[in-house]
Order: sequence, then C-alpha cells, then structure tokens
Amino acid sequence: MTLPPSDPDNLREAFELFSQTSELLADTYAELQGQVARLSAELADANGELARRERLSVLGEVAAKLAHQLRTPLAAALLYVGHLARPGLQEEDRLRFAEKGLGRLRYLERLIQDMLAFVKGRQGHPTVFPIATLVDELLQVMEPQAALKSIRLTRALPDEPLSLKADRQAVLGTLINLLENAVLASGPGAEVSLEIGQGGAFVHFKVRDHGPGIPPELRDRLFEPFFTTRQEGSGLGLAIVKQTAEAHGGWIELHSSADLGSTFTLYLPRYQEA
Repeated sequence: MTLPPSDPDNLREAFELFSQTSELLADTYAELQGQVARLSAELADANGELARRERLSVLGEVAAKLAHQLRTPLAAALLYVGHLARPGLQEEDRLRFAEKGLGRLRYLERLIQDMLAFVKGRQGHPTVFPIATLVDELLQVMEPQAALKSIRLTRALPDEPLSLKADRQAVLGTLINLLENAVLASGPGAEVSLEIGQGGAFVHFKVRDHGPGIPPELRDRLFEPFFTTRQEGSGLGLAIVKQTAEAHGGWIELHSSADLGSTFTLYLPRYQEA
C-alpha cells in the first residue's frame, strides 16, 4: 500500500487529531477515576453500615446470652443473702450462706469482667518486653492454683532470648486463661506444660494438658462467645484468647485427642529490633 505524500496540512491534521484523542482519553480516564472513587466511597459506606449492623446484631446476641447467664447466679446470691435475714439463724448456717452468697457474687464479677474484656477488646498500649519475665510472672500466678490439685507445671524456653511488642497484660491474661483451662482439664497429680519457641517471624506458646481431650464435634465451637462445657464457665475465656491473638496479628490453634489430651498453641509476632 502506497502512503500519501506528507505535507504540512496533513501533519497539522494528524497532530490535532492526536491531541483531541489524547484529551478525550484523559477526560475518559478522569471520569473513570471519579466513578471508581464514588463507587469506593459508596462501598465503604455500605460496608461500614453492614459492619455496624453486624456489630449491633452480635452485641444484641451477647447481651441476651449475658442476661441468661447472669440470671441463675444472681438468683442464687439473692437467695443466700435472703437466708441471712432469717431470725434465729445459727452462726454456722449464717457463715455457710454468707460464703455461698459471696461465691455467687464473685462468679458474677468474673463474668462481667470477661464480658467487658470481650466487648472492649484486650489490646491496649503495646510495649516491648522479654518473654522470660512474662513466663516468670505467669507461673507465680498459676503455681498456687495447680498445687491445689497436686499438678506439676513445667516450662521450656529456648536459649535465645525472645521478646514481644504487645499489650503485656492482655498476653498475660491470655496465657493465664489457657493454663487455667489446662489445670481444670487435668486430673490430680498430672502435668501441665508450657513450651515457648519460635518459627520464622512468630513466637509460639504451647500449653499442653493430659486430660480427657475435647470431642471433635465441640472443637469448632470452643472459641465462640458464651460456649462452655463447664457448669461454672463463663464461655468467654477462649473467645477472649482468640480475640487477643488476632488483635496482635497472631492466631490460636487446638490439637486434641482422647489419648493425649489437648494442646493449645498461641502464635504472636516476634519483636525484632530494626
């Protein structure tokens, strides 16, 4: 094909056409960008509204379950306190009713504290701290409880010092929760172990018991708010564990069998100086 000879008019027309096309493309791109921005804003608003509705739904469900859980211990506490007002009550009975009433009120206090921790979240101001000192404090808290059942607590830490940058109290509370569950699941004279290690960018805390294990049909529900297999459990402990782990960029895993007991492993990002 033979191209027509070029002349100034043809070049001028081609340049003008190129300029017009470029402007049209620029206008089209700008319009598309505007539409994307508007759609993104609408989507964000929709997602925000959906998130608010979902949160309200969850809070409504939590409030209903909390009211149900509060009713029984509160009624029991009122019953015991009512007995204290009976005339002619023997001192021995008075002390017994007072202790039972206090026990129910302490349970209510723990339940409400767990509820507040779950609703507010347990990630506060992160600080850098060595894991070894955290474990020392953890065992100081847990050893007296374990001793009541003659349970031996063991620890295993790596030779290399490890640190976290996290809400120290939240992490401590999470580990206390896991160890308390392990102690409760174990029989008298058993062993509960805490093993700390690292893999890649994460530190893991393995809490292992030698209890009866957790049935497979219950494992997926253990981290749901208010789900519990114990009569005295609030059902919020493991939900808070999961919430705290995820708030710090980590996660929690469970392995359980009837022969070997249960192992809960908490993973948290390891702190490394830049």
